Amino acid sequence: MSDGYLSFVNSPWGRRLAQTAGLPQPLALQRQREGQGGNLVNPVILASGSEGRLLGELQRIFAATDTVAAQAASIKAPSTVKVQGAVFDASGLRDVAQLDELYRFFHANVRRLGAHGRVLVLGTPPEQCKELAQAVVQRALEGFVRSLGKELRRAITVQLLYVEPGAEAELDSSLRFFLSRRSAYVSGQVVRIAEPVDVPKPIAWDQPLAGRRALVTGASRGIGLAIAQVLAAEGAHVVCLDIPQNAAALQQAATAVEGSALTLDITAAEAGSQLLGFVGEHGAFDIVVHNAGITQDKTLAKMTEAAWRQVLAVNLQAPLLLSQALLEGQGLNPGGRIVCVSSISGIAGNLGQTNYATSKAGVIGLVQSLAPLAARQQVTVNGVAPGFIETQMTARIPLLIREAGRRMNSLSQGGQAVDVAQTIAWLAHPASGGINGQVVRVCGQSLLGA
Repeated sequence: MSDGYLSFVNSPWGRRLAQTAGLPQPLALQRQREGQGGNLVNPVILASGSEGRLLGELQRIFAATDTVAAQAASIKAPSTVKVQGAVFDASGLRDVAQLDELYRFFHANVRRLGAHGRVLVLGTPPEQCKELAQAVVQRALEGFVRSLGKELRRAITVQLLYVEPGAEAELDSSLRFFLSRRSAYVSGQVVRIAEPVDVPKPIAWDQPLAGRRALVTGASRGIGLAIAQVLAAEGAHVVCLDIPQNAAALQQAATAVEGSALTLDITAAEAGSQLLGFVGEHGAFDIVVHNAGITQDKTLAKMTEAAWRQVLAVNLQAPLLLSQALLEGQGLNPGGRIVCVSSISGIAGNLGQTNYATSKAGVIGLVQSLAPLAARQQVTVNGVAPGFIETQMTARIPLLIREAGRRMNSLSQGGQAVDVAQTIAWLAHPASGGINGQVVRVCGQSLLGA
């Protein structure tokens, strides 16, 4: 589905008209293209506040990726040289006065950021701080990051990574994701990085999922198909799952990604045992993506009990039961990844979607509650919460509501299915074992919700 307004304001005549009328002028996002690899934006300006403990690790990663990372000689030294990324290590800030260092660095350098730039602030989780003042200051970083993300525009994204003491070496996959074009529609997010739940292994960064088996539910079209395509492009053998009624489209999708097709009604009472039977024949999974979902929208007064139950059965009950079955039946290998697809509706709610929002909020509960249990088997559980994504489903939304969904975020446009898929691939990455129990919004920093 095309965004006519986005195309219009990026045309010469439309750009002039939008400037004259004071209309929003979102830039079309630059996304990673097939065969482009996981290149980071270049060059990057790098600085550390007082007692920052992550600078050495940042320099190591940049050196390994051939990224030109210029360390600021002074956090308040202005420069006119353009950069595509800005990274500030705020992990050592301990009192309110030291927040001035954060201000000075970005005040001096924010105008240097080119369009489609990437900004990262690194901190220490407030709950890991030993002193009250330090915990307060570290929590304050969230307000700074979310506000800066709403100020910069020009398709620039801003994130906060809280890195636990002892988890400094776990920055790799997150840095490579958030400083690349793969994170084009992710902004204003707070991610916690801890010591990994699994045993790290050597990684081929160009094909990080090589030799891994992935299961994607609802894979015959839309976001599910995009997930299968991205995971396959990173080397995984993808088992594409969908209901028997979609068998033809499912087989076509599986063939396109050189994977396998599995028809299964995930709401059936025997779905768990059938899936474990498949595992017994073909081997355990390394990645499981619970993507399948449906909507049956009505206001609660008009909603039938059947519509209520059906949405909860597909969107929530099935991921819960299938995850339990896979974990209890050794259906996931150590180092495995479970990724669940929630929704911004599960965070903010939505008119006419009490069933859908309930199910997607429940998915967030599943992620948070299952994560510590799965960690005992060296498996992580995370989620993504898409905002307005251009799909066949959103194409059916009335025009005015559709336009509001597109514009009510810091990037002033809808996302693409590939944006969700790339975020899932990051969470599924073998180097993402330090990320567990978290839900990352893929919404262009929507104005709705947290």
